[in-house]
Amino acid sequence: MEFRHIRYFLAAAEELHFTRAAQRLNVAQPALSQQIKQLEDELGAQLFHRLTRGVELTDAGQAFRPYAQTALMSAEQGMSAAQRAAKGELGQLRIGFTSSASFNPIVTSSIGRFRDAYPDIDLELQEQVTTVLLQSLRDGRLQLAFARPADDEIEGLRSTPLPDEELWAALPINHRFAEKRHVDLGQLSAERFIVYPRTNGRHLYDAIIAACGKAGFSPRIVQEAPQLASTINLVASGVGIALVPASMRHISAPGVAYLKLERLNPVASMRLVQGPDLLMTPSVRNFIRCLEEAKRDAAAAK
Repeated sequence: MEFRHIRYFLAAAEELHFTRAAQRLNVAQPALSQQIKQLEDELGAQLFHRLTRGVELTDAGQAFRPYAQTALMSAEQGMSAAQRAAKGELGQLRIGFTSSASFNPIVTSSIGRFRDAYPDIDLELQEQVTTVLLQSLRDGRLQLAFARPADDEIEGLRSTPLPDEELWAALPINHRFAEKRHVDLGQLSAERFIVYPRTNGRHLYDAIIAACGKAGFSPRIVQEAPQLASTINLVASGVGIALVPASMRHISAPGVAYLKLERLNPVASMRLVQGPDLLMTPSVRNFIRCLEEAKRDAAAAK
């Protein structure tokens, strides 16, 4: 049984006239009659009584009609679903992100844009450290990830860079520099530092160590914090100070002051990293387009 058999049968059942049904379907009347005869032969039942003027459904035709209507509707819905999925409007998209990415306005804007534009995509978000995100991309458990990788960590993977973020100093509110708006990194050489573990992501750790080295000192690390958000809480508790991406200032912890660094202006980068090319689905392309739009809007707002 073929799709056209059902279409021809339903048209004839509605028109009760083969010629009018053929005209409606834009086919020749003999072709329609032949297709319906093939359907009857396959079913082993006569579906129409052929009358002098028109046709009427037999009991078998009456019984078959609702199932034919359901089959046609399901087929049309299936075609629509396949077409929408091919355009990235249906399906699932799995995106990972580091804890600091959730504070980056370009990240949140791109996710919001995608949700608004493609509400029927099942968007699954997972928070992990950079090293875990990259492994999940390679294993196919994620399709995209907002991460802070070193260049050699993403060999063989495509990525879209986000604008670099300046590193700012996060100090306890009772620190002697807390009332300032700017501080020279070299003035913090004697401080106790809280850092993001290198095993969780080399890029940010190495950027902090390099910035301190350019300022003429090696930081005294007293604590590692597995998440940047927990780093802010440790600063508020007076454990030490930290260098954090500028977007982390959105964490308005009452015991923390954020100061811009003078002279050196060290930066941390973030990328939207893609999984293997096999996972380059239409929904992935649509999300990258939303990210590029968010980046343009952020640049225009400056």
